[in-house]
Amino acid sequence: MADLKPRTLISVQERLRDQVAHALRAALISGELRPGVVYSAPALAADFGVSATPVREAMLDLAREGLVEAVRNKGFRVTELTERDLDDYTEIRALIEVPTVGRVTRSATEEQLERLRPQAEAIVAAARKHDLIGYLEADRQFHLDLLGLAGNARLVDVVGDLRKRSRLYGLNRLDERGELVSSAEEHLELLDLMIAGDAAAAEACMTRHLSHVRSLWAGQDEAEPERPTLRLRAR
Repeated sequence: MADLKPRTLISVQERLRDQVAHALRAALISGELRPGVVYSAPALAADFGVSATPVREAMLDLAREGLVEAVRNKGFRVTELTERDLDDYTEIRALIEVPTVGRVTRSATEEQLERLRPQAEAIVAAARKHDLIGYLEADRQFHLDLLGLAGNARLVDVVGDLRKRSRLYGLNRLDERGELVSSAEEHLELLDLMIAGDAAAAEACMTRHLSHVRSLWAGQDEAEPERPTLRLRAR
């Protein structure tokens, strides 16, 4: 327990399941929970200082998001993504989101688009505060609400699922390098282009943004020595 970071300590005043899930997502984002490794609920529960039940419930929530997968009689394995997986997800997202951004630019009202500005600003604010979970949540909400203006709920569901499966690994390193802020600011640029009615420029910006996101996924420097592995215990 002494090895755990302060953010993982569980407070009895909060719902354990939600706080454990929050802590696990943070560990996934930071790379502390390693892809391919099986983690047991009892071992993680011991680290958190709670019973295994809220940990299992939290892991099931993450499994529904595609972040982990259940391993019978063993625990949960962090889902592994290959470079090919990430390329495929990026390609699919580009095929859907780029033309949709152009369509929404031509059809949405200025008022509808301006309603998205607080979300775009929240993305930038989270990046500047180094709030990685806040960054990802604000980013998810902005993109899905933007696509929702196209009026196709199934399209939003598909992109939402792709985003869950292609979440960022090692995001903390990118935050330390300051790359998240520039990526965050692209949301405001995109919104301004759409409000100006420039569909072609908005599509180009969205294409560039997705390429930037893909580079973030692959952003861990291969030449950089690997950091010590996680304090959260595997099975």
